[in-house]
Amino acid sequence: MASKLHLETALTLQGWQRDLVVTIKHGLIERLEPAGAADAQRVSGAALPGLPNLHSHAFQRAMAGLTEHRGKRGGSEADSFWSWRELMYRFVERLRPDDLEAIAAMAYMEMLEAGFTWVAEFHYLHHRPDGRPYDNIAEMSERIVAAADTSGIGLTLLPVLYRQGGFLGQPPGDGQRRFLNDRASYARLMETKVPGGNIGIAPHSLRAVSLDDLDWAATTWRGQPAHIHVSEQTREVEECLAAHKRRPINLLFDTIEDKTGETRERWCLVHATHADAKEIARIAKAKAVVGLCPITEANLGDGLFDVPAFLAAHGRFGIGSDSLVRISAADELRTLEYGQRLMRRQRNVLGETTRSTGRRLFDLALAGGAQAVGQPVGAIAPGMRADFVVLQDDGYRDDAALDHWLFTADNAAIKTVYRGGIPVVQQGRHHDRDAIVARYRKTLVGLKP
Repeated sequence: MASKLHLETALTLQGWQRDLVVTIKHGLIERLEPAGAADAQRVSGAALPGLPNLHSHAFQRAMAGLTEHRGKRGGSEADSFWSWRELMYRFVERLRPDDLEAIAAMAYMEMLEAGFTWVAEFHYLHHRPDGRPYDNIAEMSERIVAAADTSGIGLTLLPVLYRQGGFLGQPPGDGQRRFLNDRASYARLMETKVPGGNIGIAPHSLRAVSLDDLDWAATTWRGQPAHIHVSEQTREVEECLAAHKRRPINLLFDTIEDKTGETRERWCLVHATHADAKEIARIAKAKAVVGLCPITEANLGDGLFDVPAFLAAHGRFGIGSDSLVRISAADELRTLEYGQRLMRRQRNVLGETTRSTGRRLFDLALAGGAQAVGQPVGAIAPGMRADFVVLQDDGYRDDAALDHWLFTADNAAIKTVYRGGIPVVQQGRHHDRDAIVARYRKTLVGLKP
């Protein structure tokens, strides 16, 4: 049976529209039409398409705030991604299936409250603490699916292929043993069912898989979403050059183009922070998506991607929450712009004259995120999922309402979030918040050493 929503103000592919009736059937938008005599539930405030969150490590939500202490290392070595990674390895040793499900449900609930309606879960916590598979090898993957179902968020599950500890077959360390799979066990993980969602491949990084593994995964699951960490760290670039005489993004594209005839548009290059000018141009020409995670990249001290050069080449990007140190669609886009302002000592670096800076960033993140998750999301249009974020009516209109959310009000601006035409967040609060938070807090108590 179809339902109808009367959106007083809505951001569509044709721009802002007033008094728009959306007919929804089986969670999809069937048609849009001007408001008339038809009976429809009235929705006040600015209605926006829900944003895809194209990079999440759900278990890391429980680490937020636990790594903000300077390490006690001698010499000139400073805290970095690599020292943070060692802390993450120690944390992950304690997580069990029930813990993962509770933590992921908390993270996904907060994503919905923050304006994300779909998540691409880059999931690499597969096995028991000693590295042995669970009796059901997809146990942990299924807990991610269950958490998404509990929260109501849409899910693109990305089981991670992790084979080695570094370039040229370096052996994995003990901290990586929960992540490892051979090809046969990985193929079984890729059979995980995701009701209402989809599944894609995620070679962890060029340092964690061989080029043959990359070729095998890309060929075996041709046409499905494909995500990979790449060029996140300068050390990664240096090690890749030493091992393969090519920079990471060039090596990636050379491999998937030469061996598989890949459709490059299905690839999401997560971070790509240290891509050089030629690589940036190559990504843009390939029409692949760069997955930017500005809050995490700032938290880890990764550096800044050259967004202006990428957009000048008509590059495509989306945003992700990555380590989940903070969950906010607004803050991700704001940090993306502010990083460029600080580096260039200018304002509205990523803006343009025809739309506000926030509007341009939001539009680009919608399109790139939808491409990366491989789902009909990111637009209020027929055939798309009926996923909406409705902002509080604070007196702002059109682009100003969007900018008020992104640059000022943050999560407090969000009134209602619809998934498949059904409200899962009302007055800024998830409908099952109390139960999800109680389970999460109980889990944290059990994780204390």
